[in-house]
Formats: sequence, C-alpha cells, structure tokens
Amino acid sequence: MALTREPQPGEPTPGQPTPGEPTPGQPTPGQPTPGDPTPGQSTPGRPKPRGTRQRRTAVLSPADAARLVALVRMKRLALALLLLMAIVFAVSFALQDRIPALQYVRAAAEGGMVGALADWFAVTALFRYPLGLRIPHTNIIASRKDEIGASLGEFVGTNFLSEQVVRGKLDSIGVSRRLGTWLKQPDNARRLTDEIAVAGTGLLTLLSDDAIKDLIETVAREHLVRPEWAPPIGRVGARLLASGQQHAVVDLLLDRAEGWLIAHPEAFGKAVSARLPSWLPGFVDRLVDDRAHREVLGFVASVRADAAHPLREAIDRYLVELADDLEHDPAMINRVETLKLELLDSARLREFASETWEAVKVSLAASLGDPESDLRDGIRATVIEVGERLAGDGALGGRIDRWIADSVSYLVRTYRDEIAGVITETVERWDAAETSEKIELQVGRDLQYIRINGTVVGSLAGLAIFAIAQAAVTLF
Repeated sequence: MALTREPQPGEPTPGQPTPGEPTPGQPTPGQPTPGDPTPGQSTPGRPKPRGTRQRRTAVLSPADAARLVALVRMKRLALALLLLMAIVFAVSFALQDRIPALQYVRAAAEGGMVGALADWFAVTALFRYPLGLRIPHTNIIASRKDEIGASLGEFVGTNFLSEQVVRGKLDSIGVSRRLGTWLKQPDNARRLTDEIAVAGTGLLTLLSDDAIKDLIETVAREHLVRPEWAPPIGRVGARLLASGQQHAVVDLLLDRAEGWLIAHPEAFGKAVSARLPSWLPGFVDRLVDDRAHREVLGFVASVRADAAHPLREAIDRYLVELADDLEHDPAMINRVETLKLELLDSARLREFASETWEAVKVSLAASLGDPESDLRDGIRATVIEVGERLAGDGALGGRIDRWIADSVSYLVRTYRDEIAGVITETVERWDAAETSEKIELQVGRDLQYIRINGTVVGSLAGLAIFAIAQAAVTLF
C-alpha cells in the first residue's frame, strides 16, 4: 500500500526542481514573477502553477550564481550515478538466475545504491530536512545557526586573535620594510598622492565654510585679541636688546639711508629747497641743497662707521626705555591695547577670518586638483622619501614594527571578545534559510563528491561482501 504525506513548508512538490536548480524563465532577484500584479493592474487571485519553484531567500551575486551552476551540475552527476546503480541492479537482478555471474554485478549495484542513498541523506541533512521529513538531527545548519556562529566566533577568537599569533604574523611580514618598499616606487607614490588629493578635495567640499571661519575667528580672538600685547613685546624686546640684536637693525637702516642719499641727491635737494624762503636766489638754494646733502651723507656715514656714536647710544637708550615701558608702564600698555582693539575689532576680525579661509581654500583646491602643482609634487616627494627611510633604515623600521606590534596586540588583547563577537552577531542576524543557502553554495559542490564516493565505495563494499560470502559458502 502506498504511503502518502503532506508536503512540509519549503518542500518542493512532485515534479518541482530541487532547491538550488535554476529553471528556465526564472526571474532574477527584484524582478516580478509571472502572474504578479504590476503597479496599477488588478489581477484576480489564481492558484500558483504547479512546478513553480519558490524564490531563493538569498540574493545571488555573480560569484554565487556561478557556484550555483557548479552545485547543480554536481548534484545531477551524483543523481545520475544513483540512477545508473538502480538500472544496473534491476537488470542484473532480473537476469541473475540465467547468468549467475550477474549476481556479483547485482551485489555491487545494490551496495552502490545503499552508499549513494546514505551519503545523500547525510549531505542533505546538513542543509534541509531530507524529503521534508522532520527527522531529529537533520537540517543542522538552519537549526543550529546561532550555535555555529558562536562556535565560529570562539574559534576565531581563540586561534587567530591571540597576541602570540598576531605578533608572530607581524614579525614575519616586516610591515615597515614592505610598506617602505611599496611607497618608494614612483608609481605607487603617485597613486597614493592622487588618493590623498581626492580625499583632500572631498574634505574641503564637506567642511562648512562658516564653521571654519568661526574657528579661525575664535582662535584669533583667543590668541591675538584676548592676551595683552605690550608686556610680551616688551619682554621680547628686552631680550633682543640685551643680546645686541638692535645693532644689526640700525646698521641695515643706515646702509639703506646712505644708499638712498647717494642715489637720489635731487630728491633730497628738493625736500630741502621746499623748506627755504621763496625769495632766496636759485644759486643759494642749490648751495644750501648741496651743503645739506653732504652734511647728512657724512653724518650717516659717521654713524654707520662708529659703533660708539652718540646717535647709536641714544637709539639704544630709547629702545631700552620703550621695552621697559611696554612691559611695566600702565599708560603704554593701555595705548597698545587701544591700538590693538582698533586694528582687531569684531568686524575686522571676522573679515580677516573670512579672507584667510577663502584664500586657503581656493589655494588648496587649485593645488590638489593640479597633478603638476608644487603641493602634489611635495607630497609625492615626501611619500618617496618616507618609503626610502622605512625600507633602508633598519633601526627606524624596527621601532615602527615594534610599535605596530604593541598597538595591534593591545587591540587584540583588549577587544578580542568584541571582534570575535562581530562574527557571532552577524550570523545571528542572518536568516536561517539564507544561512543554509550561503553555506551550501560555498561547500555544497565539494560535498557532492561524498555522494559520488559513497556510490563507488558502496559498490566495491557490496561486491567484496558478496564475494566473501560466496567464497565462504563454497569452502564450508
């Protein structure tokens, strides 16, 4: 008497392809299946055509689609061997009375069928219920998905995320040397520079102009407006005067003054003549101009040549008094503060921040966008130089490698459970059916070889057992 049962959820109906086999006309993910109502169209309900397979849970990538084709091909091969064993068994069983030698063929085919069916059950039980029968300890991956994820996370954390493993791997790699060898190659340096330029341009686009201007204004107000200017200027001036730095400035000014007087006597003469009475004769003007020019030029030359000239001493005394007043005189300090506030009032400071940022932004954008700009050339040269240092300086490379190893070891030691937990949490979020499909696509093709090998081994075992039994009957 034939036994019937109701199909379980997710079980194909008779004549329906097994899960994983593509069917002609199967819609791609996201494409409506035949019979689905389209937007704006009302379709009366009708029964689903017999033989239409269920939509796969997981969306297939191109690589997974290729794996699916290979998996289906191997499933068909394993099934073909099972059918071959069944045909051979049926033929040999029917003819074994007339041809006794076919008993050995029948035994081999019988063992092959048993092995094929047993291994089909074992492989299928990993991913689904065989024939839809809810037999205990089947559909293992979907049923124990969370336990598998937890075990996988624990395995990775214990065997891969340990300090010894990480340090050993980093020591064998030689991170700094490899990085330096890569960076010093001109093509790689150019590529990295291009990426830095793209990232910099994107960062300039993302930055808020108002926020940057506010930042510049805040920094300027914090470091320029709020502190008093006079006392630090006085202290710096006092230190410079104590070391005699003012003499170089005075010498520079005297040199420039002497050079100008020599090069522009007419301009000096006009300046003198303009202050003489207009009723003086012209020759008197010229005499006065020449005399004044010679006197001033001689005076400047004497001051420049004599380090102890009274004018130099007077300048030194004035500068010392000025530095002291800037540091200690409240009136001088207030005058400087008033001047500072006039120069850096709120409107001017905001304008300064705006103009500064606009100039910097435009300059950076132009330099980053030009492959031949000085900025990108500088970045490229710096990258190559860093690469050469890393590749050629063993001491520097060793320090960097130790720092990297210590840093990674700290991260592994501190966050190992969190890192491994990512695997567990990710697997827990997966849909059970999708997880089973993903794993079957990855390893299912190789598992079909178990079915093939089971068929072959079962045939050999059946033949061997029958042969031994026949030999025993003959001997005893």
